[in-house]
Amino acid sequence: MIQTFGAENFQLLCDRIAGSDPELRQVIARYGYPPLWSRPAGFQTLVHIILEQQVSLASAQAALDKLKGKIGTVTPEKILLLSEAELKTCYFSRQKANYVKLLAGAIHSGKIVLEQFCYRPDDRIRKQLKEIKGIGDWTADIYLLMALQRTDIFPIGDLAMVSSLKKLKHLPVKTSPTTLLEMASGWRPYRSIATMILWHHYLEERKISRKQ
Repeated sequence: MIQTFGAENFQLLCDRIAGSDPELRQVIARYGYPPLWSRPAGFQTLVHIILEQQVSLASAQAALDKLKGKIGTVTPEKILLLSEAELKTCYFSRQKANYVKLLAGAIHSGKIVLEQFCYRPDDRIRKQLKEIKGIGDWTADIYLLMALQRTDIFPIGDLAMVSSLKKLKHLPVKTSPTTLLEMASGWRPYRSIATMILWHHYLEERKISRKQ
């Protein structure tokens, strides 16, 4: 069964998972509920997530805004008409221009039908997306979590989330991904909700440190 979250059940799920985890409960008690971060499902969101790989969120947003200013709504067909040089003027690196072109080609050819993802299980979506060069676990996980709002996604490649988890649980900096995954297994089937609480903690702690 495919489980999703949304405005109607998000805070309820936050309470449920915080009820069994004192550190997550502490985050909500101190900072309130996390925002319900979400993005519309579709090609433009996937392009945005690819742009966010290994750069700041602000840099990725600037590139997306520049692209939208050039072509309007971001569609596979419009991307395929752009040259690498044109994408470079929109702050795309050579690699990311290639990744986005390959994704656009897969969708345009019908190899990937994004509209069908709402009916498919997480693992199948992740496998299909990862067949496209430049899309790995992190990109697939963020799409599953933020665009499709699946409840049990744990993006182990997300540096902010991992940093927050280590700090909150007082873990060594070099704690292995395997250990973190084992720890997160206790949050099933709501690891997405835990992830959003951890993001919330990370961002609120950064606000405090900037004021000091």
